[in-house]
Amino acid sequence: MKIAIIGTGYQGLVVGTCLAETGHQVTCVEPNAERLAALRDGQVPFHEPGLEELLVRNQEEERLAFTGDLVAAIDDCLSILFCVNPPVDKTGQVDTTELLNLAATVATSMKGYRLFVNKGACPPGTAVALEAVFAKNTNQPFDVIVNPDFLKAGKAVDDFMHPDRVIVGCDDVRVQELIREIYSPFVRTGRPILFMNKASAEISKYATSVMLAARISMMNQLADICSAVGADVARVREGLACDERIGSTFLFPGLGYAGTYMPDDVAACQHFAEGHGVKADLIGAVQEVNTRRQDGFETAVVAHYNDRLDDKVLAFWGAAFKPQTDDIRGSVAVRMIDRFLEQGAVIQVHDPVAGPALRKRYGDRVMVASKPYDALAAAHGLIITTEWNNYRRPNFSRMAEAMANAIIFDGRNLYQPGVPEKEGFTYFSIGR
Repeated sequence: MKIAIIGTGYQGLVVGTCLAETGHQVTCVEPNAERLAALRDGQVPFHEPGLEELLVRNQEEERLAFTGDLVAAIDDCLSILFCVNPPVDKTGQVDTTELLNLAATVATSMKGYRLFVNKGACPPGTAVALEAVFAKNTNQPFDVIVNPDFLKAGKAVDDFMHPDRVIVGCDDVRVQELIREIYSPFVRTGRPILFMNKASAEISKYATSVMLAARISMMNQLADICSAVGADVARVREGLACDERIGSTFLFPGLGYAGTYMPDDVAACQHFAEGHGVKADLIGAVQEVNTRRQDGFETAVVAHYNDRLDDKVLAFWGAAFKPQTDDIRGSVAVRMIDRFLEQGAVIQVHDPVAGPALRKRYGDRVMVASKPYDALAAAHGLIITTEWNNYRRPNFSRMAEAMANAIIFDGRNLYQPGVPEKEGFTYFSIGR
């Protein structure tokens, strides 16, 4: 099938490349000339394991192409995928203006039937609004469906190639068969394609983010309780994980959920719920616990230095909002670095892949180390904010020798209590 992908951001590039890998003829639209040239050269503009290899191979085998010409891209494509996530403001309001304007542009260029697939996270009612835009701007036949993705940064290729489920908002049996054709290579092991109405599919994306965020916030609140009564949240978590009604995923206390997608989804869900007269106080509490966890950790660091950071060198291990990505948008580390810089601290950071993003953001205001131990030089404390595997088994003696003060603020509970202390460290973790 010939497929056009509108949007070559994180989602669009993964989706387009994976569809090409299974034999579809895919054209991705990228209006930025510099980014377009890089993509044609096989350069992925972000870190995602396995993606660059697939992108290069599918371009070489002529199943994947990139163009800046939107009209040409959709000229003979049966299916057009919108991979555009609308912006979300601080109140949780989603602005779909750009998406609807883009739909109007596409509609005026249609020649014959087209299937439009909205893959972005959009509030319920967006598909209906898209249908109205197409009906207003074209007399050609069309269908609009909702098909959200559940891609995790660092595992996006595997998530798309081996999905837990495929959710499709579509009531038309004829269109459902087209979707089955697109996704048949990915569900051969029996994973379900779940068809539902459009509003249900739109809600499903938000529901997943809210449920996962709730687990994270609940574990962080339990960690606070453990600290207060002298319990170990790690052992409590083990007990929870053995309950088959609960399971083991998303039960690790730490610095909460971060990045852009989950926080935006949770905030947006609360906003449109309350806009429809539904009191979403539990969703609000999930966000409040998350904010409180991050504020509390930051406050604890500053308080340890008697609320004075102007003569302190602070090292960070990890800057990406989660492992296996170079995305620092919305990361807890960036939030703390910004605030500590304002208070006069000297910041030294190491991250396995986010170095270029840090240098672009901070320039010479932050020292970005190429090796983990280099970030520790003369540091008065180490703050661990991302649970990269290469931080899990450090040489504590070497760390202590490099640092001015042997102090670790472990925001991800990477080490067993007692182990750093044996090497002379003052060690702070969460809920233990």
